[in-house]
Amino acid sequence: MKAEKQSGWVERSLRSVWHPCTQMQHHETVPLIPVSHGRGAWLYDHEGRRYLDAISSWWVNLFGHANPRINAELKDQLDRLEHAMLAGFTHEPVIELSEKLSALTGGVLGHSFYASDGASAVEIALKMSFHAWRNSGKSEKQEFVCLKGSYHGETIGALAVTDVALFKDAYGPLLRATQTVMSPDFRQAAKGETAADVARRTAAEVEQLFQQKADKIAAIIIEPLVQCATGMAMHDPLYLSLVRALCDRYQVHLILDEIAVGCGRTGTFFACEQAGIWPDFVCLSKGISGGYLPLSLVMTREDIYQAFYSTDVRRGFLHSHSYTGNPLACRAALATLSIFEEDDVLAANRGRAEKITRALAPLAQHERVKHFRQQGMIWAFDAVDAAPDFSRRFFSTALEHELLMRPIGSTVYLMPPYILDDEEIAGLGQQTLAVFNHVIGA
Repeated sequence: MKAEKQSGWVERSLRSVWHPCTQMQHHETVPLIPVSHGRGAWLYDHEGRRYLDAISSWWVNLFGHANPRINAELKDQLDRLEHAMLAGFTHEPVIELSEKLSALTGGVLGHSFYASDGASAVEIALKMSFHAWRNSGKSEKQEFVCLKGSYHGETIGALAVTDVALFKDAYGPLLRATQTVMSPDFRQAAKGETAADVARRTAAEVEQLFQQKADKIAAIIIEPLVQCATGMAMHDPLYLSLVRALCDRYQVHLILDEIAVGCGRTGTFFACEQAGIWPDFVCLSKGISGGYLPLSLVMTREDIYQAFYSTDVRRGFLHSHSYTGNPLACRAALATLSIFEEDDVLAANRGRAEKITRALAPLAQHERVKHFRQQGMIWAFDAVDAAPDFSRRFFSTALEHELLMRPIGSTVYLMPPYILDDEEIAGLGQQTLAVFNHVIGA
C-alpha cells in the first residue's frame, strides 16, 4: 500500500505540477521523490525511506525540518495575526526583525524593505539604486555591473545581472544590457598567484570600467565570497574591500546579494563582515526564515532612504508586494535569529565545519577531484573528466545512498543544515565518497 501511495503521488505531480529548474522530460528516467515529512536533517518519503538533506533544500533550511522552536513561535503567531498589509499599517514581528537586523550591522544598514523571494529582493535593490540616483539629480546613472558567472534570480531585472547562459540566453531580447567583469574565482589563478592576487587583478578590471563609465553606472552587484549557482566559485574577501573602495571613489552603489551566502553560511552572519565592509544594499532571503516561509528583504543606508523622503509621492519608492513583511514569515525569522544568539551558532559551526572537512578528506585527496574548497558551511569540489550526465546520475545515485545532493554540472557541493551530529557527519562523508566513486567510475 505504501508503494502504491508513493507512485500515486508521483503520477499526480507529473500530471499537474510544473517543477522548477527542471526539464520535465528528464523525469521519465530521473526519480521524483514525494516527501511525506521532515525531521531534523532528514526528509522522508511515503515508503519510509529517508534522505539526508545535504543541500538544505536549496540552501534555505538552517536548523532542520520541523524545528520545535520555530514551530512554537509560528503556532503562537497564527493565533495573533496571519497577515496585514504593510502600506499604512505595521506590526510587531516586522518592526522587531528590522531592528534586530539593523543592530547586526551596527546601524549602518538601518532600513529594511520586504518582499517574498530572493529575485524580488534583487529587483528592489536595482530599482532603489536607479531611482536614488535619479532623485539625487544623476539620472544618467542607469547601468549595472555584474560578475562573470553571477546568478541573481529569474525575474527580468535579476536575470539581466545574471551571467549563466543556461538561465539567461532564452530571454535575451527581454533583458537590459549589463556590463560584465571578470569573477575573482580563485580557481582561475595563474601559476604562482594567490587568491588575493586574483582579487587584486579582477578588482583592477572593475576600476578600469569605472574610470571609463562611472558617470553612467548606478551599481555593481556581487555575491560575496561564494558565487553559488555558477559552481560554488569562491574568492578572497580582499576583493570586496577593494571594490567597496572603488565604489566610494567613483560614486557607484555596491549591492551585495547575500541571499544564499548570508545568515551564517560563510562563517559570519553577513558574508561581507569578513571583508570589514558594508554595502549600500544587502539582499537577504533563503535562510533568513530558517527555511520555513518565503521572505526576502533589502537593507540599505540612511542616505539612500533620505533620497526618497519627500512630500512628492513621485519621489517615493512605490514598489510593493501583497505579502510584504508577512507576520508569520517575520516571526519565523525572529525565531531563527533567536537560535543564532541563544545557541552561539556561528561558534558551534566552526567546530562542526572542521569535522565535516575531516570527513570529506578522502574526496579532497581523490585523484578524480580538483579544487576541493570550503567556506564556512559550504563545501565544493570539481569532478575531473565527468560525463555530460554526471549531475543527474549523481543525484539519482545519492538518493539510493540516503542523500539529497544536486551537483551543478561537474561541481559537487554540500551545504547542510547547522545541526548535523557526529554520526550524521561521518555518514555524510562516507556516503558522498561512495556515490562519487560509483558515478565517476560508471
